[in-house]
Amino acid sequence: MKKLIIVLIVFMETMSNVLAQNSDYQFMIEYATKAPSGHNTQPWLFKIEESGIDIYPNFAKALPAVDADNRELFVSLGCATENLCIAAKQKGYKSEVEIADDGVIRVTLSKDRNENIDSLLFSQIAVRQTNRSVYNGKMIPDDSIAVLQKLSVEPAIGIHFYKKGTAEYNAIAEMVYAGNSLQMNDKRFKAELQQWMRYNRKHQNTTRDGLSYAVFGAPNVPFFIAKFVMSKAINEKTQNKSDRKKIASSSHFVLFTTKDNTIEQWINLGRTLERVLLRATKMGIANAYLNQPNEERSISVELANELGIATEHPTILLRIGYGKKMPSSLRRDISTCILPNV
Repeated sequence: MKKLIIVLIVFMETMSNVLAQNSDYQFMIEYATKAPSGHNTQPWLFKIEESGIDIYPNFAKALPAVDADNRELFVSLGCATENLCIAAKQKGYKSEVEIADDGVIRVTLSKDRNENIDSLLFSQIAVRQTNRSVYNGKMIPDDSIAVLQKLSVEPAIGIHFYKKGTAEYNAIAEMVYAGNSLQMNDKRFKAELQQWMRYNRKHQNTTRDGLSYAVFGAPNVPFFIAKFVMSKAINEKTQNKSDRKKIASSSHFVLFTTKDNTIEQWINLGRTLERVLLRATKMGIANAYLNQPNEERSISVELANELGIATEHPTILLRIGYGKKMPSSLRRDISTCILPNV
């Protein structure tokens, strides 16, 4: 009887530890899913293992028209990985990241009493947002840009800052407009974009993904009205007019590049990108994506040559500045992206 009691006690303690670890892992996954992704598709799947968490690409959420090689998809997975590692640190875990050739990411986790310190960036994960509004035109001070430039960068990743008023800034702007001209005259691109638009509150709350009407500052009106109005706005002239105002109101462009354009480097670029986004959020700096020049191959090559970085691959382009906080995009419940452990 005594032996049975001891066995039961050991079993209960083991189960308690397993449940606590599983709770911690779900906490990490919840924060990982707050990462940015193209069209807010949330293209990730997670599998909880005994020694950590595996992150898989969810190709059902791919964007074949705008992201044919899944480059931006893997960048998004890198952002999610960085968030997960920051959340792990918050829970007192040390994390080690390995990237397989097919883009599956293994995050090995181990308890480490030296890791349970409040991270400077953890508190920013929940409030980070892509701010697509027109900014206030105020320039970011050089010392603030220097802080962002000094952040740690993963191997083979480049970060380039271009200040408004420089020849480089103007050249990038012209290539954004050229990218708009190509994309807004591409039926596949426009159809894909409309597929991911969420036209009012009910539509947004039903899917909890995609490009919400709210993040564009649009009013909550009946679905058929919103769809008609927003669909009419998807054209070259309107997009370029909007982007000219947004670019003029911003302070800098930030261009992220890779050396070899590989899956591993795209993921590592995402990890670096998320560090910059979270630190910028902490500093009150807004950001939004203008990836059109990177997404169009012919313009991407021209962009690299124009900027004197012909040996690098332009991958992610941000505009940054100061702007009023906007509504945040929703996220699906984590139960929808956790794979069964069988």
